[in-house]
Amino acid sequence: MADWDDLRVFLAVARTESLSGAGRLLKLDPATVGRRIAKLEEAMTVRLFNRSAQGYALTGEGQRLLVHAGRAEQAVAEAMEEVGSEGPGLTGQIRIGAPDGSANYLLPQIVAEICADHPGLEVQIVAQPRVFNLSKREADMAIAVSPPAAGHLTVQRLTDYKLHLAASKAYLDRHPPITSVADLKRHRTIGYIQDLIFDKELDYQSEAGMEDVTLASNSVSVQFNWVRTGAGIAVVHDFALPAAPDLVKVLADKVSLTRSFYLIRHPDDRRVERLNRFAELLAQGVRREVARLEALA
Repeated sequence: MADWDDLRVFLAVARTESLSGAGRLLKLDPATVGRRIAKLEEAMTVRLFNRSAQGYALTGEGQRLLVHAGRAEQAVAEAMEEVGSEGPGLTGQIRIGAPDGSANYLLPQIVAEICADHPGLEVQIVAQPRVFNLSKREADMAIAVSPPAAGHLTVQRLTDYKLHLAASKAYLDRHPPITSVADLKRHRTIGYIQDLIFDKELDYQSEAGMEDVTLASNSVSVQFNWVRTGAGIAVVHDFALPAAPDLVKVLADKVSLTRSFYLIRHPDDRRVERLNRFAELLAQGVRREVARLEALA
């Protein structure tokens, strides 16, 4: 019979699909993780994983155990929540997944303010230009630029945000004036690598009048820093502009884009009051900070 500690190891391997990944999560040596999985399989007399050079993939029996292990994990979280609910402050670790635009220019100050009010809270921000898999518990919650098309997840629309073309004053001083969208053809433009765009809402280059980009990156931060160094013109989040006072909007009256942020959560987590409270504070902070920064842009 598996105990909770066995199931923790099983869940970590199932979610990371590797012993090394599970070891990092659990702060255990990969060899120890491997022995624990082998011992669990022996005790249950079933094979839970298929091993290959690509990693550890769940078998049919492993998939069935994953459902029950997930329920056990939720029950433990709820029990800890109930026992520790007497204190007024939030505690424990919470991991947020987010695109690097929001992760760099919104979340640091929002999370810092929340943690100042809740010193027992530990928050991790995973900033990556991709969609996060909450089912594998890559994060406790994620900010996204579009609601998920599939999966049993809860979605909360946070706020709209605006984007405009922008360039540095130094770049504009050195190059021909831009009075129309057609003028962009004579300028170096900066944007996403087309085949690495992970969400259709980020495919806005043609919408902004940029047929081709000269400098491309899958990272918003790289694009932003290119603009700051005077390398060219890019679509920039209005909430990022106050971080670089030398940048100015270009064709603001002709090119203006609006997108939205969504907070994505695993449905089972709605029963965990600690995560509910944090999610509400995060949502309030995102709305407030976007409005504040856009007013300064």
